[in-house]
Amino acid sequence: MIRVPSVRVVDEEGAQLGVLPTMEAIRLAQERGYDLVEVAPMAVPPVVRLLDYGQYKYDAAKKEKEARRHQRSVEFKEIRLKPKIGQGDFDTKVRRAIQFLEDGDRVKVACQFRGRELSHANLGRDLLTKFAELVKDHGAVERQPLLEGKSMSIVIASTHKPKAPPPEGRPQPAEGRPQAAEERQPEERQAEPAREPVTSAVATAAAPAAPRPTAPRAVAPRSNRSAVGDKTPAPAGDGAQGAPPSEPAGE
Repeated sequence: MIRVPSVRVVDEEGAQLGVLPTMEAIRLAQERGYDLVEVAPMAVPPVVRLLDYGQYKYDAAKKEKEARRHQRSVEFKEIRLKPKIGQGDFDTKVRRAIQFLEDGDRVKVACQFRGRELSHANLGRDLLTKFAELVKDHGAVERQPLLEGKSMSIVIASTHKPKAPPPEGRPQPAEGRPQAAEERQPEERQAEPAREPVTSAVATAAAPAAPRPTAPRAVAPRSNRSAVGDKTPAPAGDGAQGAPPSEPAGE
């Protein structure tokens, strides 16, 4: 709510309308279908403008989001060394620090002492000086070697601009990792030759063979002497078709 008696009015196109009473400025804004927004409250008299306040808030939020998307905060990384570190581990630490500095981050390199190693602090100082010399193309030393308790450290500031965060949406494939078939472009998928189905000879040999069909076997007629006193003639089998029936066994 504007409580001052008079205000300096700017219309929706940026033109100056002069100093008007507050109630008249509110009536003018209502007639034109705009809101009366105070844009410079510390001025004498305060400056107000005719605009659509909802659209103004939306545009301001959109601009802020777009600026935040391309902005990256500088992080503080830390690398720890030991006075008796090997050359291979030392080179690995140097490469890691260079990666941090290329991303625009600040790096704190600390050399930690244990036990009697603290009496030879000069070894840690020489190690940190050598470390700073190897990364001088990517960062500058902000703080010289300083012994704090059982740790001596330096701070290196990056000379590179902070990298913008990756765009929202589909993540980029990591280096060295081949793209899956669904991640490739359509033209890449079409260029691939069709693969013929491969049959496994081992699987074919190991499969059980199908049972072979067997021809019906002829059943021989039952012997006419199979039982004593059996008066019933033996039935004729399939292979004995057309043969005369056998005589019953005599007593």
